[in-house]
Amino acid sequence: MKEKERALLAVQALKKEYPDSICSLNAENPLQLIIATRLSAQCTDARVNLVTPALFEKYKTVEDFAAAEIADVEELVRSCGFFRTKARDIVEMCRKMISDFGGKVPDNIEDLTSLPGVGRKTANLIMGDVYGKPAVVADTHLIRISNLLGLVSTKDPFKVEMKLREILPPEESNDFCHRCVLHGRAICISGRPKCEQCVMKDFCKHFN
Repeated sequence: MKEKERALLAVQALKKEYPDSICSLNAENPLQLIIATRLSAQCTDARVNLVTPALFEKYKTVEDFAAAEIADVEELVRSCGFFRTKARDIVEMCRKMISDFGGKVPDNIEDLTSLPGVGRKTANLIMGDVYGKPAVVADTHLIRISNLLGLVSTKDPFKVEMKLREILPPEESNDFCHRCVLHGRAICISGRPKCEQCVMKDFCKHFN
């Protein structure tokens, strides 16, 4: 079976299993989403969702964050881990958005990744969820599941992204990534996958 054929089967199976392909991070606008995504690095989305209500209540606009004392932001995001780096990045990314992008969250990968603390994973999430453009968010669930299925044979996030861009239908790629996160938490759990319950077992390279 060719990778493209296997990818289409995976897209169809996960779409049926998880019709609502939603991002796990709670955010009401692009600014909140990019900040929540920065906080989610090496931290669970559930933990981030506990932290962000107070953060977004205190700082409502990009100007609020840009003017914030980094130490004050640190206190609010402390439980997310690496809180000093994350707080600094959040304040500095907002300052750069004001100075370089008119206070808006950029709408392309190059500009997004020029922001402090924003890598391709975050940039792709913004591209897909905010701007509705084809995107591949190469998080740990997507990387693991894509390797097990036989869609990729690398754990390098950039290589995974580029390969999946080749074989996934562009209009399905962003939702496929969200569904892989849901599937990775529910069924294809790291180290203890429930293979017998998996909707993709018939064409999964690892299972077969």
